[in-house]
Amino acid sequence: MLKDGYSLLLPEGFTDYFDILSVDEKEKEIIIFLEEKLVLKEKEESNQIESKGFYPAVVVQDFPLRGKRLLLNIRRRRWIDKSTGAYVKRALHITADGTRLTQEFASFLKELHR
Repeated sequence: MLKDGYSLLLPEGFTDYFDILSVDEKEKEIIIFLEEKLVLKEKEESNQIESKGFYPAVVVQDFPLRGKRLLLNIRRRRWIDKSTGAYVKRALHITADGTRLTQEFASFLKELHR
């Protein structure tokens, strides 16, 4: 299975922060399993931040593809600030507020109903 082709289906910028672990194609849906990268971006890098496992996975719905639902199973890393002991998350806006839809898909649906 070629995972790189599936990266074209992801919202813009996802591959900057997530790796595709696997893809599960079923009769009526495609599930792309994503995991947040261990590498921090330059502006986020700090000797005081380190990964301490993962939060529970979240499933987010994106644009359907060829009559199949497209689901993104996302595992976010749990980062800890060693100087304060506080857990921190990257400020990634994956879903539209109050939904389990990607921002682009939610905006599209909103426009349809205007």
